[in-house]
Amino acid sequence: MNQFIQEFTKGLWKELPPFRLLLGLCPVLAVTKSASNGIGMGMAVLFVLTLSNMLISLVRNIIPSKVRIACFITISATLVVAVELLMQAYAYPLYLQLGIFVPLIVVNCIILGRAEAFAAKNPVHLAIADGLGMGLGFTMSLTFLGAIREILGAGTCFGYPVMWDGFQPFTIMVEAPGAFLCLGLTLAAMNYGTRRQLMKKNRDAAEESTVSPCGGCRACSVGRNND
Repeated sequence: MNQFIQEFTKGLWKELPPFRLLLGLCPVLAVTKSASNGIGMGMAVLFVLTLSNMLISLVRNIIPSKVRIACFITISATLVVAVELLMQAYAYPLYLQLGIFVPLIVVNCIILGRAEAFAAKNPVHLAIADGLGMGLGFTMSLTFLGAIREILGAGTCFGYPVMWDGFQPFTIMVEAPGAFLCLGLTLAAMNYGTRRQLMKKNRDAAEESTVSPCGGCRACSVGRNND
């Protein structure tokens, strides 16, 4: 159970696909003009990633190694077709907004990467945990970027006004340059936060090393240094 939770949670922060692993950046940059587009694309990837991980793990021992990539693509392509049909039936406006990026999920590096690196080498329950975690992390990332771009570029979030009267939107945020700008600032902020945490951890470790074994004053450590 602990391993299941570990594999699930790693995709939510430690190995967050677009921000930590820098995977799947094409849809991250292309479809995040709004929060609804981000969550829609993320849910589609979540569906395909989780089921493809599960199926690949189930048949991993019977797939010849020479044709494993072709088999992985076949499985993911079948699931993508199912996603397309579901979106056309129940979310057609969203399907039109996402356009070509829905069928391109087949060759998304997250799908093939997790299939090759994890699902093909681990049991079913861990493969499902990995797919769910990575898929949810990807969905949250796209939704976050989409919300930021929509708020700054249109003054709305999920289509509802959230800014004050007279707000002048930064229209560049809903254009292609805005995607690169928002992604770059997000990566910079995350790297800065990670670096600060690492520096704090190293500083705390250095302070602990100066404390005597008895937990009292520093006389013991000073005596050892004088010796």
